[in-house]
Amino acid sequence: MAVEVLLKNKIEGLGVEADVVSVRPGYARNFLVPQGHAVLATSATKRQIEQLRQKRAQREAEELNAANELVGKLNKLKLTFTLTAGQNQEKVFGSVTTNDIADRLKAEGYTIERKQIKLEKPIKETGDHEVAISIHSDISAKLKIHIAVPEAKVEPKADEDSDDEGRGPRRPARKSKK
Repeated sequence: MAVEVLLKNKIEGLGVEADVVSVRPGYARNFLVPQGHAVLATSATKRQIEQLRQKRAQREAEELNAANELVGKLNKLKLTFTLTAGQNQEKVFGSVTTNDIADRLKAEGYTIERKQIKLEKPIKETGDHEVAISIHSDISAKLKIHIAVPEAKVEPKADEDSDDEGRGPRRPARKSKK
């Protein structure tokens, strides 16, 4: 048995305002109606649908404008990550993941969740990469990421007293106590 309710707010997985949805009576009675998220769908409340649809259209237009503005900013942004690399300077130790990108974007002042970042696998190669970020259901941005390695340091010449492995000067052999 189901009860029809008119949603006043957007509820994830159920619908958005002005939608008439069928839910279980307990869910409507114990959560949706007392919390103000919905009202029972009657002939009187169905007249309120037009007002709620206008509110919904206005909210969606604002979200779309904000998403377009954010996409413009993210498309211009280029993040640089510095990681240590092996001798060939192509493969890096570690990788750049969606968590790293989300943290860096947060530091830059953008509120992007890790789930919005579309990265097939962690980035492990140096150079420039493009990462898609889903901002809205229809809109995505292309974020430019550069993976760099620190400049190679010139090793000082090893002392003549040190052994081949560079562990320091050699110690004289101990005499046995027999």
